[in-house]
Amino acid sequence: MLKFTAEHEWLKLEDGVATVGITTHAAEQLGDLVFVELPEVGAELVKDGNAATVESVKAASDVYSPLDGEVTEVNQAIVDDPSLVNSDPQAAGWFFKLKLKNVADADALMDEAAYKELIG
Repeated sequence: MLKFTAEHEWLKLEDGVATVGITTHAAEQLGDLVFVELPEVGAELVKDGNAATVESVKAASDVYSPLDGEVTEVNQAIVDDPSLVNSDPQAAGWFFKLKLKNVADADALMDEAAYKELIG
């Protein structure tokens, strides 16, 4: 199941764990990324709280947690090579995995059709 937030994060839910990243639209708006800072494994994140930071040649931007949960894994590959986020934002460019406190909360997020409508 793929879900989206109004802040341009995506999450793919599997067995109560969400893989989280930024959308293709967000990556295009940011431009070429030069720096990514990820949360620590074990960090407790809250919905809409700051989870990560990205910097591009244009600007710095926060990445927010789409739901409450605990970080179980981070994608070191995008720290080593931030351009992965630009080249494959919704697959290899994922940011972190989040064990959700309440899986049902994902139902309130947008599906792909609603997100596409949001970005026009």
